[in-house]
Amino acid sequence: MDTKKYVDYMVGQTVDILAIDSPTGYTENAAAHLIKEYEKLGYKPVMTTKGGVLVDLGGEDDKDAILIEAHMDTLGGMVCKIKENGNLMLTPLGGFNPNNGEAENCKIYTREGKVYEGTFQLNDASVHVNGEYSKTTREFDGMEVVIDEEVSSAEDTKKLGIMIGDIVAFEPRTRVTKSGYIKSRFLDDKLSVGILLGQAKFLADNKITTKRKIYHHITVYEEVGHGACGTVPEGVTEILSVDMGCIGDGLDCKETQVSICAKDSAGPYNYQVVSDLISTAKKNKIDFAVDVYPHYGSDADAALSAGYDVRHGLIGAGVYASHGYERSHKKGVENTFKLLINYLK
Repeated sequence: MDTKKYVDYMVGQTVDILAIDSPTGYTENAAAHLIKEYEKLGYKPVMTTKGGVLVDLGGEDDKDAILIEAHMDTLGGMVCKIKENGNLMLTPLGGFNPNNGEAENCKIYTREGKVYEGTFQLNDASVHVNGEYSKTTREFDGMEVVIDEEVSSAEDTKKLGIMIGDIVAFEPRTRVTKSGYIKSRFLDDKLSVGILLGQAKFLADNKITTKRKIYHHITVYEEVGHGACGTVPEGVTEILSVDMGCIGDGLDCKETQVSICAKDSAGPYNYQVVSDLISTAKKNKIDFAVDVYPHYGSDADAALSAGYDVRHGLIGAGVYASHGYERSHKKGVENTFKLLINYLK
């Protein structure tokens, strides 16, 4: 199978999706974009009441269907206080760590539809002034968004239309290197969304009707734990979450591989599903790793927690520096794509 054109397509789609700000709770623009992309491929996606995107990819057996999920929501911030100096205090959306956001450019989305730029900084951020700069622990109550507008008081900022509850999105800084590395914030999980689009394109291009019916669900609110707690179509017996593969001390996965997760913080994944994924990877000479993730939860976990009686699994391209400035590789994309295609032959 010649996968180069699909890898190029998936990486291109990922770059496009990364350019659309979509912190948890503010995903409508990303959803609208994905609906258009699925429609271009000939599918009929629908937006769920919750704001996700559900797509029927076809297939014969609708009583043993598989639901493949990735999430479009990302980490971010919300304004929780307008300070006396006019700058903004944030509360995190999802597991955003202030250490990873310091000195990052960001956008403030107001309820009136205005967008302002700013930078997330430590309070009193000048090294030449603040003698405690290096010793200060980075916490949200000690950091602020410095707005790129001439403001010096809370009243000045409020006059811009900024208010408590406004969404703050951080710049992804997406790069694709000549050597094939993909660097960006929010590869978790927009890289997987790009891969799912690649699977949809492959099935459409080759007019493939799989034995099992396949659904895609691009979820929202995954970063706060309830992304896939609903919207499981009738007849689904298996949920496969496609999310980032973890890289770090004690784990085998590399950025060039597809990771198959055997267990995460919620417990073990379905033994037969994991075994079948491993068997598929071996049979098709796909570069993979099997790992146990120590601090992780997935959409598949959320669905089981919501009470759905399904088998569940988790795979994903290897991603380094999760929830920070993340990095993966085109080979990891290719191997994840190949595992999806061959698992569902």
